Amino acid sequence: MAQGRERDEAHNVAIGSSLSVRWVQGFPKQNVHFVNDSTICYPCGNFVIFLNIETKKKTVLQCMNGIVGIVATNVPYEVVAFSDRRLRPLIYIYNFPGLTRRTKLKGNVLLDYTLLSFSYCGTYLASYSSLPEFELALWWTSERLYDDCEHGQSSGSDRQWGGKARGRDGNLPTNSCYPVHQRFPAQGIQNWELGVILCKKSQPGTDVNQMTFNPMNWHQLCLSSPSALTVWTIERSNQEHYLKAKSVKLPMEDGSFFNETDVIFPQSLPKDPIYGPVLPVSAIAGLVGEEAETFRPKDDLYTLLHPTMHCWTPTSDLYVGCEEGHLLMISGENFKATVLNKMEDEPPRELLRESGLFFLDLVSIPGLIICDQVGRNLISPVTMAYQKGGVLASGIDGFVYSFLIKDTNYKVEDFLEVEGPVEHLMFSPSYRMLLIQTDKGSIYIYTFGEEPTFEKVLEACDGKFQATDFITPGNEYFMTLTQSGEVCVWGIDDGVCVSRICLNMPAIHKAFLSKSPVQHLLYDQRGIYLLVGTSEGYIFVINAKPSSLFQILGFIEVGKDILQISTVSLLEIDMVKVMVLSPLPGTGRSRLEILTLPKRLPQVSASFADQRGRLRDEFVPKSVYEIEHTLSSAVLSFRSNQIYGFCNQVPYICSYLLPEKDHSGICILKPYQKVQSKQYGPGMLSLSPHGLWLITIAKCGFLCIRDIQTLPVKGLCPKKQSPNKYRALQRNVHIFLCVEMVRRVGGNLTNEILEHSQQLLTSLRNTMDEENDYLSITRRDSLDSGSEAEHAAIKKEVKLFSNKRTEIKRGIKALVKTVLDMMKENKAVDNIAKLEPQEFGLDLEELERLHDESEEEVAKIRKDVEMQNLAKRYLAELIKEECWNSMAVKGRALKVTDKTPGMTP
Repeated sequence: MAQGRERDEAHNVAIGSSLSVRWVQGFPKQNVHFVNDSTICYPCGNFVIFLNIETKKKTVLQCMNGIVGIVATNVPYEVVAFSDRRLRPLIYIYNFPGLTRRTKLKGNVLLDYTLLSFSYCGTYLASYSSLPEFELALWWTSERLYDDCEHGQSSGSDRQWGGKARGRDGNLPTNSCYPVHQRFPAQGIQNWELGVILCKKSQPGTDVNQMTFNPMNWHQLCLSSPSALTVWTIERSNQEHYLKAKSVKLPMEDGSFFNETDVIFPQSLPKDPIYGPVLPVSAIAGLVGEEAETFRPKDDLYTLLHPTMHCWTPTSDLYVGCEEGHLLMISGENFKATVLNKMEDEPPRELLRESGLFFLDLVSIPGLIICDQVGRNLISPVTMAYQKGGVLASGIDGFVYSFLIKDTNYKVEDFLEVEGPVEHLMFSPSYRMLLIQTDKGSIYIYTFGEEPTFEKVLEACDGKFQATDFITPGNEYFMTLTQSGEVCVWGIDDGVCVSRICLNMPAIHKAFLSKSPVQHLLYDQRGIYLLVGTSEGYIFVINAKPSSLFQILGFIEVGKDILQISTVSLLEIDMVKVMVLSPLPGTGRSRLEILTLPKRLPQVSASFADQRGRLRDEFVPKSVYEIEHTLSSAVLSFRSNQIYGFCNQVPYICSYLLPEKDHSGICILKPYQKVQSKQYGPGMLSLSPHGLWLITIAKCGFLCIRDIQTLPVKGLCPKKQSPNKYRALQRNVHIFLCVEMVRRVGGNLTNEILEHSQQLLTSLRNTMDEENDYLSITRRDSLDSGSEAEHAAIKKEVKLFSNKRTEIKRGIKALVKTVLDMMKENKAVDNIAKLEPQEFGLDLEELERLHDESEEEVAKIRKDVEMQNLAKRYLAELIKEECWNSMAVKGRALKVTDKTPGMTP
């Protein structure tokens, strides 16, 4: 696999060995983009993956500064732009296929970019940021003239909107509606070294979900959010640029438009014969000018349609899909919205809302794709793309539909069926292929022509990766497990999926261990035991040999919310050390519990466990330790005298010496050695098979290999080097990669681990042959922890505690009677003293929740009353200022009494 790298910051690499990425396997979670007519790209973890549709060859571009954020491409000049996800992110622009960086754009964004979009001729790059700026920025990315466009030559954008676009029948459409002078400006320029922000606008609190340039007018772009749709025009005077916004007035949820003039100037309200016409609310509030025309009370708002996607048409109109199931057409001249009507028999609009029908994404190419119900159980349409003769549409039912739009009506026909819900549709630049992306990340290509073809380009795994491990012995394959239970076997050399199976299929053996979720599954180094950890703090010990039907030997109680389980199982000793790391909530500490399992436990498990299956403490000794700070990961050294921990809140790796003498109770461990990891975020530790290397991986994405004695960095990933000697596998939520370790200096750096692997393979060969022979025999007996012994233990406990159960039941009955008497008394008291029925509940947590809700409601009412009183006082001040203080001569009164009259003001 070819590889490129983004080199912005130098990273410290220790002398000795380094790691380089051999291949990357990941699946798209964002929309896939075309770079040229035969190559697509998508972000995945710290990489941008380029996939050749014809040869299936992959090329990866690595971001050295963190996870790749949003990606955008410009087809005519084959460039890709992406942002990184870190504090004060940057935007990088690379060319393809050279994968050399052309420029780096640095703005004032603090957290993250959410959208990037190139203008079709490549002159502008628009970016939109999230909290706290919510800023739309326009970047000047070019300065050289488009000589080919001035002379009318066909370029990439010419292909995209011009003569090579094909319709459903495979015929070439006419080019008359796409003149060259509309596609490209006369002063178009292209030099990615500039990177200057021309202008920017902030929209506080507005999360935009789609941003596109008008392909026919590079000075227009549209931004849609769940509550609004805005068309921005780029106005230019010499070198000055200005963004001018025009908001589109959206219909209400039922598709009708609201008459605002009737609210501001209520013609329908009757006139009072004494006091005159009824005044608008804004006039009563004392508002004047523009504020009076747009004022509306907070309780007088109406719900509008919620846009979820949009696309441009060749006539500069917009098609907009809405969450409520409506399809709108926005005129490019006056930006007025029109609701399109479906022809034929259409289910009632209320039925569409109940089914959750809404539009999610739109793509513009000469045609449009939307989704409709068409008599199928369609929950939500996802994407659409414009095509000659109408529109294509897709939804979560796995169908792609053809929409024929005429004037303000449209009709639906079936076009194509896909295996899963479709989330994104896009035409290739030549319009000969239609890219179909499913919700799992699988990619299909539909090729138009006299004999259309439908091909799967990339098959994604079902769900996020939860675990990875090598298939040992050997170094040819490894296995992955996804969140949905799909198990895949991959080749280590090329990262190709060899086989896959879903765990909901019939299994050889099953074992029900606990009602609580299983969070950890681990074999010891020699494959004697299979350890299973649950969320409630139980470690189940299972015989790892298939010939034993994976016998459950017993369980051990440890701390809840287990973070990690590590083992030490060496050839020269007859026991297995197990260390369990768990947090101590609210204390800022971590707990470590070290267990010792004898090798002969499978032969004598009946005597080692009680009737409930709990392994006795006298046969399985346990030592408890506490660390005075929190750890995210910890492992036990092979000598069993030292613990290595990855600190959770500070970037340090610490080692702790275990006391030589046995102890009772809890022992507090102090750091013996502390090394700064230079890795940030929670991390994980793992020992190499021979126990001499410590592998660390942190949330920042860097994997390091350290010497177990001194903890210096022996290898750092990523770093570009050549041939391989050692392979490691790293898991992420959507991506896994294979890295290679190479020797840069002399020594036996890799020979030790190879020798250890050979010794382990030799010692286990007899056991492997016996178990393989057993697996060849068909035995389908299921295993369940609910054995007869457990049922017998339960019956014994019921008999033993029968008197106590009877006493508790009597107490509950008495308590119920007392509560019922209190409720009867409550009905007889006055309403002001009467309690609510829920106040008699004995659930303290529920009572506390109800109390908190009542306090919040009281605070809300108090705040509303205060704001109303403030508004009344403000109105009184306005009336006083206008009707009393503005008078030159104040009113006077004459008081007449029995005494001498007097004048008072």
